[in-house]
Amino acid sequence: MKYTLLKKEGRAKRARAETVHGVIETPVFMNVGTVAAIKGAVSADDLRDIGTQVMLCNTYHLHVRTGDETIKKLGGLHRFMNWDRPILTDSGGFQVFSLASIRKIREEGVTFNSHIDGHRIFMGPEESMRIQSNLGSTIAMAFDECPPSKADREYMRPSVERTYRWLLRCIDEMKRLNSMDDVVNRDQLLFGINQGGVYEDVRIENARMISELNLPGYSLGGLAVGETEEETYHVLDVTVPHLPQDKPTYLMGVGTPANILESVDRGVDFFDCVYPSRNGRHGHVYTHFGKLNLFNERFMLDERPIEEGCGCPACSGGYSRAYVRHLLKAKEMLGLRFCVLHNLYYYNHLMEEIRGAIDEGRYSEFKKESLDRLQAGEA
Repeated sequence: MKYTLLKKEGRAKRARAETVHGVIETPVFMNVGTVAAIKGAVSADDLRDIGTQVMLCNTYHLHVRTGDETIKKLGGLHRFMNWDRPILTDSGGFQVFSLASIRKIREEGVTFNSHIDGHRIFMGPEESMRIQSNLGSTIAMAFDECPPSKADREYMRPSVERTYRWLLRCIDEMKRLNSMDDVVNRDQLLFGINQGGVYEDVRIENARMISELNLPGYSLGGLAVGETEEETYHVLDVTVPHLPQDKPTYLMGVGTPANILESVDRGVDFFDCVYPSRNGRHGHVYTHFGKLNLFNERFMLDERPIEEGCGCPACSGGYSRAYVRHLLKAKEMLGLRFCVLHNLYYYNHLMEEIRGAIDEGRYSEFKKESLDRLQAGEA
């Protein structure tokens, strides 16, 4: 990856990352398509139309359903889903956290049960890298444990030390895989993950250690899993300065609009979150003045678009809040699709506005105005 830092304002970074699958302008929000599709009947063409730069797909879910070896035989994930832009695949590490009741962690890796049929699965650094290599994603994530942010220090430190050892194994396995003749993407990139919960010293020590490995990018994991927003921001304040400034910094799974605005200000430039699609499927839509629940009766006769001036297919197509509400109440798929597309457009457009504000040296002002509008509510 060629990562070029174009502009800085305080800690906020405006950069350009060049990959084998295209250029990523940052700060960027990566739209989450867990099983190689965004829930809500959203196609790759739809994503291109609303300005999506990067798709994020789930290693574990694609491994257990359809299968990474099948996807490799079909030419890899890009060809499989007809997506010609960058894809980031997570490592399966978050499933280690979310399946805590049915897992066993040891130095070799993790054994747990499939959520689909209950069969036993073993995944370690090498297995995660092989799955992601079969998928052929642009960016692969290192295999890690995502411990609860409030886990006690006696658990956290050994967990982080093991995650570091796993990272070294991921590096070795990716080098091996990228050198093979039948590899889908021999330019696949590896991002390391910083862990440590809310413990400053553990986070900083780990950040320094992984920074020495000169990876293409660095992520902060284990946040938004039980701690307060203030604790999340404090972790960013103390940790991000110890990660390379000439590499992408990715905050995993954190992503309300306010979270993004605050985190950009702290030096983060890659984001992902299921909020826009998940909330859209429940009729909750984002605007520059906060989130609306279109199921509310007050929108029954509202002829305005979801948000004035929005370029999403629902708003630019002339569909009213009243009509979208009708579709949702009638359980018509079109209503769900409109809400998901609107939310994804909103997030992509918010990132465009953020990039423009940093380019023009007015991010501090833009952040304050945006947060004030969100707090004030609907205009």
